[in-house]
Formats: sequence, structure tokens, C-alpha cells
Amino acid sequence: MTDDRPWQLKMFDKSLKKQLKVRGLKKHFGPLDGKKCLLVTCGDNNGATNYHIREAGGEWTWGDFEDNAISEIEQLIGEKVHLFDKDTGKIDMPDKSFDLVVTIDVHEHLSDPLPVTKELRRIVKDNGKVVVTTPNGDETKLAVRIKHLLGMSAKEYGHVRIGFDVPDLEEVLSLGGFQPGRSSSYSKFFTEMLELVINFAYVKVLSKKSKAKVEEGQIAPTTEDQLKSVQKSYKIYSLVYPFFWTISQLDALLFFKRGYAVIVEAKP
Repeated sequence: MTDDRPWQLKMFDKSLKKQLKVRGLKKHFGPLDGKKCLLVTCGDNNGATNYHIREAGGEWTWGDFEDNAISEIEQLIGEKVHLFDKDTGKIDMPDKSFDLVVTIDVHEHLSDPLPVTKELRRIVKDNGKVVVTTPNGDETKLAVRIKHLLGMSAKEYGHVRIGFDVPDLEEVLSLGGFQPGRSSSYSKFFTEMLELVINFAYVKVLSKKSKAKVEEGQIAPTTEDQLKSVQKSYKIYSLVYPFFWTISQLDALLFFKRGYAVIVEAKP
């Protein structure tokens, strides 16, 4: 049976970490009927995340701090994606206009995350909520140390810093005018190591052979041309994906450990 879905959705089905991310985020949303929501990303996004988050309900607006894949996102979701100013952190939206604002892996890309955090406070309603996800910034974690040994530094991921652990992210949100609340994490050691294998292969080998332009900091294809340029390797990965998925389930044994990506929700 032929799979005629857009390429972004097929890629999403083979992405261990993105699937965990969307499931984890939805647990923080709460009921969205009649609510106005904003999703903000910062590159590393082909639109599949937007597509699946929209399924949670609500009336969504979309924005990104990088413009390299905005056309691909718009093509998939059939809606406008606003380009925000990464240098200033400015989010060009009216004051107190959203019930829910979600940022996915934005703060670690910014040399100073406070301006964008204050912008989140400005645009969220007084009875609203923000949900922020970042990589875990704990450099003592084993997979982080392995990444560094392999030359997969924050720069390779397009990050200014590795990320933020929960207390660090709570502090940034507090300084931005929020009261941090519930937090969670996802992607434990086994999933993180599998993702490292995939990212290392793309950054260190495949992207250098790609006929499509690959921006610095990209750890996976974000446009159809980039995916087509590594099509043979991607087909091989698709064949071994069930094996990767099985290994990733070992994360359940590490229920007592905080994951390699964190989610914090906060209210004004």
C-alpha cells in the first residue's frame, strides 16, 4: 500500500524524539476549545510538529525565528508562519492576545533568553499559560559527555548553549515575569543515544555530501530537497527504525532519571 502522505509526516513517524516531544507537550496544554494559541519554533522544524500539535484543538497561530523552512511548513499546514526577529527576540504579536503560548527549543538558540521570555509575558493573557521546552542543560549527564567526545557540541546543533535544566528554565521564566508550575521531561539515555547516532551521521557525513544547501546547525533534513539528497541513507534508516524503536523503549527502565529534554509550564 502506497503512503501518499506529505514527506514531513512520514519523517515524523520515524523520529523518536519528536514523537515524544509532541506527546509530552500535549499533556501540558489542558483543554483548548475556544482558546487562541501560538507556537514558536527556531529552525529544525519542517512543519510536522505544527501539524500534530494543531490536532490538540484551539485556534493556532504559528511563528519561527528562522526562515529556512517556513515555506515548507506553510505548504504542509496550509497556514501562514510569521518570521520573528531572532536578534532582538521580538515577537510581533499584540499584547495579551493568546491563552496559550508554546515555544519549542527556542531559548537555547539565544545568547540572552530574557528578552524573548519577556515577550512571551507580554503576549500571553493574564489568565493564560506558556509551555516551554528546551534540551536539558545538565552537562554531567552521560549522553551529553559522549556528544562532546564525538565533537557534537552545542554549535553543531545550532545552539548558543546546551540547554537548560528545569531549575535554570524556571529561573529564566521567573525573571521574565512568570510563576513556574508543572514540569516534565522526555528522551532518556537510550533514545538520546539513538538520536545521537542519527544526528552524527547527518552532520558529520551525509550533509557534507548533500547536493542541497544545508545551513549550519541543522542536525536533520528540514526541506524536501535535503531529504531527497540523502534518500538512500534514509531508506536504510527506515528499515532499521523498528529496531531503534525497540531499543528506545528501554527508557522506561530509567523512570527515576530526568530526561535529556525538559518541559516547564508557567503562568503570569
